[in-house]
Amino acid sequence: MKFSLNVWRQPNRTAKGQLATYSVDGITGDMSFLEMMDILNEQLIRTGQEPVAFDHDCREGICGSCAMMINGQAHGPERGSTTCQTHMRSFRDGADLTIEPWRAGAFPVVKDLAVDRSAFDRIIQSGGFIGVNTGGTPDGNTLPIPKVDQDHAMDAAQCIGCGACVAACPNASAMLFLSAKVGHLGTLPQGKAEQKQRVKAMVATHDREGFGHCTNINECEAACPKSISTEFIGQLNRDYITSAVSAAVRG
Repeated sequence: MKFSLNVWRQPNRTAKGQLATYSVDGITGDMSFLEMMDILNEQLIRTGQEPVAFDHDCREGICGSCAMMINGQAHGPERGSTTCQTHMRSFRDGADLTIEPWRAGAFPVVKDLAVDRSAFDRIIQSGGFIGVNTGGTPDGNTLPIPKVDQDHAMDAAQCIGCGACVAACPNASAMLFLSAKVGHLGTLPQGKAEQKQRVKAMVATHDREGFGHCTNINECEAACPKSISTEFIGQLNRDYITSAVSAAVRG
């Protein structure tokens, strides 16, 4: 298989970037998209050119670092897949592919296809944890948790923080990521003690980092490689209103 690649090249976060066109040949349908990018980089290195910078780590759909827009779709055309899980058989032989980084003000480009997603880390640091003493592992295991709550929490815990929801959203909102983190902890008994302060702190950090607001377009759910439901955003909104009312009553 042969492809024409229009790749975003940007030497650093302050430089002006542009698309550069390359051709790759000898690609098989069983190759992952990142393996195809490896071949491109080997080709560039052999010809004395700068390889394309892109993030990757596990290449198993776990770490969430393989952030690429492929023909305008976050992670590519395969539903429920990361870029590293997207195979070249998903594209027709001879196709033109446009490869860009996440486009969001809160995710500045570091170089080429690599972006700075540390804003997600700061959202987690502001409240995405359980700070109260819940005892040791045996104590935690003695807490009875209904299966429906277990399943709900695990559905949210699948979020890998890749940022596809932000890249796909016209408002560059991170509400799906945020709601998954809040929903995961708020569903479990260990996390309920800090639920109200957690949601307020994390929403405030989300807004400070420059992410947009949710307007229920649902592109985030369609782009999410773990198919996390926007129902968690509804749950987040209810939790936020409850925490705001509680604070007003106490005040």
